[in-house]
Amino acid sequence: MTRIVHLAYGCYAWVALLTIVITLCLFLAVVPGLERRRRLARGAARLFFFAIGSPVRVEGSAIEPHYPCVVVANHSSYLDGIILTAALPAGFTYLIKHQMSRMPIAGFLLRRLGSAFVDRDDRHDRHRTARALFSLATRGSALGFFPEGTFDKSPGLKAFHLGAFSAAARAKLPVVPVVIHGARWKLPSGRFLPRPGPLIVHVCEAVRLPTDRSAQALMARTRRAMLEHLGEPDLAPDAGYMPE
Repeated sequence: MTRIVHLAYGCYAWVALLTIVITLCLFLAVVPGLERRRRLARGAARLFFFAIGSPVRVEGSAIEPHYPCVVVANHSSYLDGIILTAALPAGFTYLIKHQMSRMPIAGFLLRRLGSAFVDRDDRHDRHRTARALFSLATRGSALGFFPEGTFDKSPGLKAFHLGAFSAAARAKLPVVPVVIHGARWKLPSGRFLPRPGPLIVHVCEAVRLPTDRSAQALMARTRRAMLEHLGEPDLAPDAGYMPE
């Protein structure tokens, strides 16, 4: 019976997602102004999770007092980007892997929302993206990252890429660690149909360091804060980060 319930729920969740995403794309195609389009996307993300019985509950600290800032979150599911869109204020620019830009619907949606794309296998593209993100940060844009860069079904916090922390350190912006709970259960790597279950976003206290401290130190403190609330093992206790 449980398998039948999960199958029915998963199919319904996909129908709800496709319906909301296609409708959102139609609006994004004609609505002027990046801020308006991002507010629409936030509303659509919240509507989706409400429709499937998993409204995103946000707990912990408030992000607004630290705005603009750099938000970094753990990555464990295909749903993480939508979860952050629903949970965070609408003004964030997200760093997305370049493969997503080639997907017909998702690529259009992400471009209309002003996302930044990066090819982590291309050194020149990484440097170009880093310069663009630093420029955004110094102009007061809020940035959102998944510093692990990828995910799989195994629990644990992977090594971080340094780019988010370099941008924050150079632009003198606070880093706000965010921990997503429930996404790995709901739609993990290798699974096609979502399962029912709650989603919680815990916003940690902002991390600020003296201006003479390095991006590595900023990253290390952020990582410790995330591990305190994640409840999963540290998969890179020695490496700590992956150089950009």
